[in-house]
Amino acid sequence: MASELRALEAAIEAWTREGDLDTWPPSPEVELRALYVQRVVRTLAREPGLARRTIERLPRVWRFEVRSNVSASAALFRHVPPVDSAEGFRTARPEPAGALLGWFTEGERRFGVDREMLAAIMLVETRFGRVVSRSYAGATGPMQFIPSTWTAYGMGGDVRDERDAILGAANYLRASGAPEDERGALYAYNPVDAYVVAVSSYAEVMRRNPNAFFAYYNWQVFVRTVDGDVQLTGPGA
Repeated sequence: MASELRALEAAIEAWTREGDLDTWPPSPEVELRALYVQRVVRTLAREPGLARRTIERLPRVWRFEVRSNVSASAALFRHVPPVDSAEGFRTARPEPAGALLGWFTEGERRFGVDREMLAAIMLVETRFGRVVSRSYAGATGPMQFIPSTWTAYGMGGDVRDERDAILGAANYLRASGAPEDERGALYAYNPVDAYVVAVSSYAEVMRRNPNAFFAYYNWQVFVRTVDGDVQLTGPGA
């Protein structure tokens, strides 16, 4: 796994140095290597013993990141049970990575909420806008707002517009205690312990390694069914 992590990091460096982050599609090499790492993380999240042995064998530089990713995935797996079928899940192409990063940064500048936290929420909620289905609780849009919350904090914007949704989320999180009490604000956003653990873990990884955002951006949509994972987006879907 260490060799793939190094290769992914090198591919991200090349993409951010030489590619156009404001256009679609992303780097094919980054997309493929990120998908490979994502698949490994999902496997380790289901196998605690294997995860422990794998992480112990990694170079120290990668241990925190992999442990955090596995812990976040495992927490979400425990919270969300497998479904009978992947039918009914709707997906779409996300906005370019550069555009999203700019809006996360704008949210941080205007409301003081870390852009990494905003990115982590969008990663968990909709894989950066790839999931367009309404949630079981009636939440909608790339940052998954229920109508009443959007009315209060959406500042008159369009809940389905990525920039409006990101800024609305930053506004809501600030009103709920961020940045001083990030975990409390996250719990207000979604009152589920597993959600708070996952979002906090992904955000901390991005704070330590800014390139992690570009890896997460290329994570694809998987649905856990009773018959196993179904990949809905990305290479091989």
